[in-house]
Amino acid sequence: MTADAADLSSLPAALVDQPIERVERDGVEYVLLGTAHVSRASVDAVQAMLAHETFDAVAVELCDSRAHGMRDPEAFRRTDLFQVIRQGKAGMVAASLVLSSFQQRLADQYGIQPGAEMKAAMDGAEARGTPVWLVDRDVGTTLKRAWRSVGFWQRFGLLGSLLASVFDREDIAEHEIEKLKQSDLLESAFSEFASQSEPLYRSLIGERDSFMAARLREEAGLAAPPVHKVLVVIGAGHLKGLATQLREDRSDPSATAAALAQTPPKARWPKWLAIGLVLAVFAMIAYAFHRNAALGADALWHWVLFTGGFAALGALVAGGHPLSVAAAFVAAPIKPFRPGVPAGGISAMAEAWVRKPRVGDFETLREQVGHWTGWWKNRVARTLLNFFLVSIGTLIGEYSAGVHIFRSLF
Repeated sequence: MTADAADLSSLPAALVDQPIERVERDGVEYVLLGTAHVSRASVDAVQAMLAHETFDAVAVELCDSRAHGMRDPEAFRRTDLFQVIRQGKAGMVAASLVLSSFQQRLADQYGIQPGAEMKAAMDGAEARGTPVWLVDRDVGTTLKRAWRSVGFWQRFGLLGSLLASVFDREDIAEHEIEKLKQSDLLESAFSEFASQSEPLYRSLIGERDSFMAARLREEAGLAAPPVHKVLVVIGAGHLKGLATQLREDRSDPSATAAALAQTPPKARWPKWLAIGLVLAVFAMIAYAFHRNAALGADALWHWVLFTGGFAALGALVAGGHPLSVAAAFVAAPIKPFRPGVPAGGISAMAEAWVRKPRVGDFETLREQVGHWTGWWKNRVARTLLNFFLVSIGTLIGEYSAGVHIFRSLF
């Protein structure tokens, strides 16, 4: 039901007109409070609901990493960039920065941090000694599943939407804020692309509705002592879907949550295409040596020149230190013989070693990446930019070398 359907005389003013659903499942009453991630009214509604009713647990639309970030906003300063690059997490960190810069724009314009109602729910529950359940899927898993749910060409639109949400410096209009109140922050960051792509929408919204419903049932089943009434604070965009899943889903909650928490495997064809290209190029180089030693040396030189040159150009465009530029030039040509950290990773680690990020870089990171020039001014952002541009340059160099060698031989 909604707050309008209740006895309004018994409701605190902060809860009137707020989207509320009540779902009974397995002896537990779930009170679903739909919130807007950029609204002071939602913070007031959460606080009023906790004061108005008694709950055995409070569930919030957060994963462990996002909750930790809210409780310890300074945690990012302790990030080890070397470990991020070595573990292949540079993409996830960059995507998180892009999303946080979108959130910062909202905070600057409307004077409230997105997700403040979630923090209010956690703080209010802890003040009352009530257990807090973190029921959302890990944001990294959601982004990976969203990325892999769309085709190769659709990914360019996805990246474009994400970057546009960051680099657009205009204020967010009031009617867009109203959309935010009825949607999800991740969906809003990807703008219209999410609503036009069914697989992307499913990854960002539909799957998370199913995941959160399963997690709620799972937590309720494991709770000791048993719970009878749970407050669920979620974005209004999830209210209908989550209520439906709680009422209708008959699957095993643990199995459902585990399945939706899995990262789908990468498509194999890009890897095999890259391996095939490199093998073809080296077959041509071997053929060139077979025909003529000078011709073979010339082909090998062009492999080094194209791959190393384009990788070094990527480091230069990223504003890299001369050492990171040199590292890119050396690492790119030997990439096929050096599994593990890519050329972009080696160059980025050299950049981070020479120009170690300062405390101030972490303090201003979210603010600076909201403008395109900030990616070159901030040492943390520049290291990540170095990683991506060198990786792209290496790929361009490999294809360019292959085309040039083929033309020289045939």
